[in-house]
Amino acid sequence: MPNRGALFTFLHRIRWFNLAVLTITPAIGLHGLRSTPLRSYTLAWAAMYYVISMLGYHRLWSHRSYNASRPLQYLLVLMGASAVQGSVYWWARGHRSHHRYTDTPLDPYNAKRGLLYSHIGWMLIKPSVKPGTADISDLKKNEVVQWQHRWYFVIIIVVGYALPAIVAGIIWGDWWGGFYYAGMWRITFVHHSVFSINSLAHYLGETPFDDKKSARDHFVSALLTMGEGYHNFHHQFPMDYRNAVKWYQFDPTKWFIAGCAALRIASHLRVFPQNEVNKAELAMKLKKLRVVQDNIQWPAQAEDLPVVSWESFRKEAQERPLLVVSGFIHDVGDFLDQHPGGRSLIRSHTSKDATAAFCGGVYEHSNAAHNLLSMMRVGVLHGGVEHVDGIAPGERLKIVDKNRSRRRQQAGTY
Repeated sequence: MPNRGALFTFLHRIRWFNLAVLTITPAIGLHGLRSTPLRSYTLAWAAMYYVISMLGYHRLWSHRSYNASRPLQYLLVLMGASAVQGSVYWWARGHRSHHRYTDTPLDPYNAKRGLLYSHIGWMLIKPSVKPGTADISDLKKNEVVQWQHRWYFVIIIVVGYALPAIVAGIIWGDWWGGFYYAGMWRITFVHHSVFSINSLAHYLGETPFDDKKSARDHFVSALLTMGEGYHNFHHQFPMDYRNAVKWYQFDPTKWFIAGCAALRIASHLRVFPQNEVNKAELAMKLKKLRVVQDNIQWPAQAEDLPVVSWESFRKEAQERPLLVVSGFIHDVGDFLDQHPGGRSLIRSHTSKDATAAFCGGVYEHSNAAHNLLSMMRVGVLHGGVEHVDGIAPGERLKIVDKNRSRRRQQAGTY
């Protein structure tokens, strides 16, 4: 009985309609491959209709990233319905929940549950936890959205399945090719391309704007979905009508929206302040550089070195080659035979303040020379003598973790 009960519960959780659409559609397409040759006109029509299907719901109704005129709204609900992925009302509600609760159990396609689940599993199995709440009051009031939701199944029969065959059949006589290739295969490819945004674009790619959440910029997904694959930017700045902000990035949806604005059928295109975009991008670059910085050996700081009087310095320099540059005492013994100018040049400045000579009096040393010399510090001269900037060039732009500094202060380490 327990096994039968578990089986009954599992069967009850299956979304049978979704399972039918996601299996029968490609199965019919496979039959078409065997029975109907693919003609060049039909392939071109299928590709064009694929693009049309991709330019539907997302940026207008999930994120209100621009305003659309009534005619454009009707066009978009028809274009989006051709993808056969649910009505605007259902789809946008789930997507808003995904953004609000990303990577949590309340996320309807939570990437933390695995690649298969986020790609297609969430479509096939009812979740044990309901998706988190999202404000959809605007969708409830929108007449176009409610019209499409009410007539959704009629609309998808027309624009999803019938129209591809009708266009191919009337214009070049390929009724079955239009049905199989521009219909069934197009829908199948649209499904899995869009699903890749929920799956691959949360696993593969770059995080140039934020790595707090799993969303990533993934070029292949962007190529397949008309620009939606720049998912890291999108999750950081969801109200922006763009997904790609670099001139060379592939985002036809952005170009389509901008084109509609030029035709005055779209307006109020929302763009996140560029200063904040730059700030986010810089933060991620600095974070990567911080990893590089933490793997570099840096010179000892003044507070970590002994303070030595001039007399003690002079006495110690009789036993080993020490010299002073910018208030720091350096032991140059290991470098005597490596110095390009020879041992005698360094020897002539040991037990002395060589600041002037090192900083242009004899030769204007390179940044690399300053960096190397700083690694030879063994002490700080009490009171200093001649002083030029004591910060080595390699440290001048060193990234400082304020949280780490604060913790050190609280611990009383300095």
